[in-house]
Amino acid sequence: MSNKAIVRKSNVEALPPPPPTVDRESLLSALPHPILVVGEEGTIVFANAAAEAFFSMSAPLLLRSRLSDIVAFGCPLMALVEQVQATGATINEYGIEIATPRFSGSKLVDIYGGPLPEEPRNMFLMLQQRSMAQMIERQLTHRAAARSVSGMAGVLAHEIKNPLSGIRGAAQLLEPGLSDEDRALTQLICSETDRICTLVDRMEVFGDERPLAKEAVNIHDVLNHVRRIAEHGFGSGVRYVEDYDPSLPSVLGNRDKLVQVFLNLLKNAAEAIGKNQETGRIILQTAFRPGVRLSLPGTDTRVSLPLMIQIEDNGSGIVEHLRPHLFDPFVTTKTSGSGLGLALVAKIIADHGGIIECDSEPRRTIFRVLLPMQRSRTGTLQTSREG
Repeated sequence: MSNKAIVRKSNVEALPPPPPTVDRESLLSALPHPILVVGEEGTIVFANAAAEAFFSMSAPLLLRSRLSDIVAFGCPLMALVEQVQATGATINEYGIEIATPRFSGSKLVDIYGGPLPEEPRNMFLMLQQRSMAQMIERQLTHRAAARSVSGMAGVLAHEIKNPLSGIRGAAQLLEPGLSDEDRALTQLICSETDRICTLVDRMEVFGDERPLAKEAVNIHDVLNHVRRIAEHGFGSGVRYVEDYDPSLPSVLGNRDKLVQVFLNLLKNAAEAIGKNQETGRIILQTAFRPGVRLSLPGTDTRVSLPLMIQIEDNGSGIVEHLRPHLFDPFVTTKTSGSGLGLALVAKIIADHGGIIECDSEPRRTIFRVLLPMQRSRTGTLQTSREG
């Protein structure tokens, strides 16, 4: 009996030690995405290092805050938290805009969340930022759309404009021998053919594949120029706010084309404000920020896009179903618009090797442009003061 007992004891001692337990807090802290654990009444009970960086707040400060304190009023994140707390179900939501007083603009994220199994009154939230990926994806879409319009413009110029000139000429020949009532119809034919020719002329711009003549451009001079045009014309009643970084390096670009871009964006902003110009506000902002790297059209050169120019208005906003297609040809929110203005803006920005993005909600729409900068011959940055 004693020998058997000794054998059993020996077998027990030979078993490997149990694996070490993994602390949940350590596991969440190691994740690269922002993680929050939200308690009752929206109190924050845990935040990892990625959440500190995302919200630009330290963990102790976050733990003394509620979720409603760190996100903007009306943020969709609050409704999602309430949904989880009410139903106990998990959520997967994509393309949610998060805005806080700590950073300018908003960040586009995917949100994953649900109640903690052992603490059902608490819920976890994981935010995965998607803005850079979507910028690249939309930029490629804009370039593909511009190329498709370029091909269409070449066909239309020949196949439509020539027959239209024949139709217009025939209407003019008929006009002298007609009654006043019928003459009005020939005049209608002439005006409509002229309108179609003008539309085709605008589309032909997309077919211009000649390289831009570029130089160092002071973007603040461009913005001041288009602001003065707006103040004395279509946006005379709007209040303009300038938030410029005076040390911004020069843009490598074509001044006339950049004036065309920002004049179009400023005109759209003023039209979005509409008749409420006495309460209307347009913010023109520039900043130097690290950007993504993209290839310049027609070259093998890869450049960073650190120059940010924003046009923000407090108009009615852009309806949600149009936002993904805003820079596509023939997409417009205007009853008399052709839908080519923003498509042309996207093409010009792409020709400069840049990116344009739009974030919109009621009373706040931002068009954000990222552009490469001009370098001096010595390779150093050339500031806008050197212009």
